[in-house]
Amino acid sequence: MKLLLVEDERDLSDAVKKVLEISKYDVKTAYDGEEALAILNAEKFDGVILDVMMPKLDGVSVLKILREKGDQTPVLMLTAKAETDDKVSGLDAGADDYLTKPFVVKELLARIRAITRRSGLSDCYSVGNTTLDPNVSELKTANGSVRLTNKEFKLTEYLMRNKNILVSTEKIMDAVWDIESEAEINVVWVFISALRKKLELIGSDCKIKAVRGVGYKLTADV
Repeated sequence: MKLLLVEDERDLSDAVKKVLEISKYDVKTAYDGEEALAILNAEKFDGVILDVMMPKLDGVSVLKILREKGDQTPVLMLTAKAETDDKVSGLDAGADDYLTKPFVVKELLARIRAITRRSGLSDCYSVGNTTLDPNVSELKTANGSVRLTNKEFKLTEYLMRNKNILVSTEKIMDAVWDIESEAEINVVWVFISALRKKLELIGSDCKIKAVRGVGYKLTADV
C-alpha cells in the first residue's frame, strides 16, 4: 500500500517513515504543501498523512484543493493537541480522520488501516427527506448532495440505522472507530459537529440531538 507522508518536521517525518516501512507500507515524503500537491498531481496513493501546520501551503488548503479537483484519496490529518479548530477545519475540508500530536505508533497505524480499508457496499438508508447512498458515499436531499468522508459515512449509517434511538457516545465509538483505536471520546463530538453542518448545507430535515453526558439521537422533523 502506497502512502504520502506530508510533514515539515524532518526528524518526525523520518521516524514516522521508518515505522510505516517496517509495517510494509510504501512511503513517499513531502515537506511542504506545494511539494505535496505536485506529488499528488503526478502520482496516485492509497492514503495521505497530512500535517496541518506547514510552510508555503497549509494542510487544510492542500486538502481543499484536492477535494475541489474530485480527488477522494483517504486523508489523515495531523493536528496540534489543543487545536480543536484545526480538527473541525480539516473535517470540513474533507479529511477522513485526524490524529493529534504527539501520538503513539499503535494509534497511527490503526487510523491508517481504518481510512484505507475498503468496505463493501451496503443498502441505502433514508430518514425524513435525506438518503445516504453508499455507492458514492453521499448524503442526498431534493435540495442537493454532499460527499462524506469515511468516518462521516460510518457515523451517519450508524445513526440512521438507530434513528429515534438515543445511542451512547461509547457505542458510537465502538461502531465507528477502529476497535484498537485510542481515540479520545471527544472525537465523536467533533465529527457530529461536522456532520450537522453537512446536513444543514443540503437542507436536510434530520437533526442530531445531544443528551449531555449520555449520547446522541438522529431524528427527522416531519
